[in-house]
Order: sequence, then C-alpha cells, then structure tokens
Amino acid sequence: MQQMKGKQSILFQEPVKIMSHACVGGKKEGEGPIGKHLDLIVDDPMFGKENWEESESSFLKTAGEIAIRKGKKKKEDVRMAFCGDLLGQLIASSFGIAELEIPYYGVYGACSSIGAALSIGAMTVNGGFADLVLTGCSSHFASAEKEFRFPLGYGSQRPYSATWTVTGAGAFLLNTQKGDVQIRGITTGKIKDYGVQDPFNMGACMAPAAADTIYQSLLDFEMKPEEFDQIITGDLGSVGQKLLFELLDENHKDIKKNHMDCGMQIFDAGSQDTHAGGSGCACSALMLSAVILPKIASGEWKKVLFVPTGALLSQVSANEGRTIPAIAHAVWLESGKEKK
Repeated sequence: MQQMKGKQSILFQEPVKIMSHACVGGKKEGEGPIGKHLDLIVDDPMFGKENWEESESSFLKTAGEIAIRKGKKKKEDVRMAFCGDLLGQLIASSFGIAELEIPYYGVYGACSSIGAALSIGAMTVNGGFADLVLTGCSSHFASAEKEFRFPLGYGSQRPYSATWTVTGAGAFLLNTQKGDVQIRGITTGKIKDYGVQDPFNMGACMAPAAADTIYQSLLDFEMKPEEFDQIITGDLGSVGQKLLFELLDENHKDIKKNHMDCGMQIFDAGSQDTHAGGSGCACSALMLSAVILPKIASGEWKKVLFVPTGALLSQVSANEGRTIPAIAHAVWLESGKEKK
C-alpha cells in the first residue's frame, strides 16, 4: 500500500480519525481568548504539587484522563501513548503517563512535539499497529524558564522578542473508526539552522523551519495555499510571522490571507503582557483542542494545515554558545464526519 507522497509526506489512503481531545490550562491561559473553550482551568500553578515539574506532569495526566473519558474509553483500552514536553529526559510526560499505565513512547520536538506525536501516532494507527493511541504534550511557564533561561526568582528582564511559555497540556485520542476530524496526511520536517543564537527570539529561530515544511507540504500534496482554509503555525509570534512571510515570498508562496499563529492567538496582546506571544508545547496543543478541531468539526473550516514549530536547543547547547536549530511538522486536518 503506497502512501508516500513527494519527498517528505504521507497521504493516508485510510485517514486516521481524532476520536476525542482535551485541553487543560493555567490561570493566565484561562483569562485569555481561549479560556471558555478549555476543559479545565487550574488556578494553582503548582497544581497542588511540590515543584513546577510535578505540576506539569499533573497537567498532562489530567488532559489524558479527560480525553479518554470524553472518548468513552478506559485507560486499559489505549494501546500506546506518544507524548512530549520541553524538560530534560521528558520528565513531565514520563512521570505523568506513568500513572496512567499506558505503553509509552517519549517524543521530543520542542514546541513542535504535538505535530511529531500526532504524526507518529497516526502512522501507528494507520499501519495497524494500534487500534487506539493517545497523543499529548505539555509545558509550564515556570519549568521552562527554569530549564532554558532564568528561574523566576532571578527576576530577569524579558526583551520584547521573547514569548510566554503556555502552562497546560493537550491530549488527543486517535483511531480509524470514529471522529469528526481526520488526519488526512503528514509532512515530516527537516532541521533548519540559520545561525540564530538568541534564546529570547524563538520566532527568528523557527521561521525558516516553518517556511521549509509549509513549502514542501504544498509541493508534496500538490496543493495551493488558498486550498487550505487556514495554514496554522505553532508559536512563531509576531516576530517569526513576519520572517515566515518573507521566506515563503522568496519561493512564490503567499499565505498572508489564511495564516494563523497559535502563539499570537492564545493570549490577548492588549491586556496580557506576553510580548511576542505564547510558546511551548502546550501552545499548539491547547489551540488545536480548544479552537482548531471544533472549527473543523463544525464545518467552519474544511481543510487545515497545522504546522507546530520547535526550537531544538538545550541548556548544554545554549551554554556552549551553539546556534539554535529548529523543526516544524505539518499535519493535514479535515472533516471526518461519517456520511449519513
């Protein structure tokens, strides 16, 4: 069964369906534009735990439990889980999923991790290796600052190019039988490095990867930008969006009329001080569950190219003065409602 398409893509002959999904956010996320669409808002950033990392694990575990419950399934029904986060050794995901006792693969793509998890999960289901797969991602503002920049107690000043890591988690159940939204195809991204070294300017780091994946996806699927209702990037923010448009213009691809960036939508730029926008694994995951999937399920959007973006730095690489490579993965989403 030949499903490879072009250089980097897969077009599923039998699309994989998203059975159910859930999103859990923190207090700041609940106060933003998507607050009313979250399944749960957790006002306590510690989630009743002793540290930020344990809190993040609880966000992911809770999102997974809600998604399973909404799908009218039990955790024992889930064959595999593919989850990721931003922390070293994926401790937020591994400690959270451990409590669900589901066979687990850790997935790392920085803030693009939900794109990677959905891609791998969809291939697993489509290939017949699992009938029900849980995919999910989490991030936490405080744990990310502690991991990659400065602990909150340091009180460092953030430049305007900086983004605000989203606190929360999203989870998605995949299968072949039931779901109002389906994964039609995927494009696996390539690592791109344009020599940016500023960890406070993630948009500039990730824009080249987003541009490359979007261009290749359109080429592989033989689609024009206007054939998608929306082409949605993960967390480029206002700085990265401008660079994305410039890079795609060089290849004669114009997505200005139908582009949306999750990082620019998840917070209110006027009332919430997040500088260039939101970021983190949960940024794309929350927007996907709270906004994107409901709009596709309702018929408001018919085809969406969902392109989460990620900057692949670590504490070690940053301290050694290395440049910041990036990656983006594309997931083609469309209505999957059964015809009556």
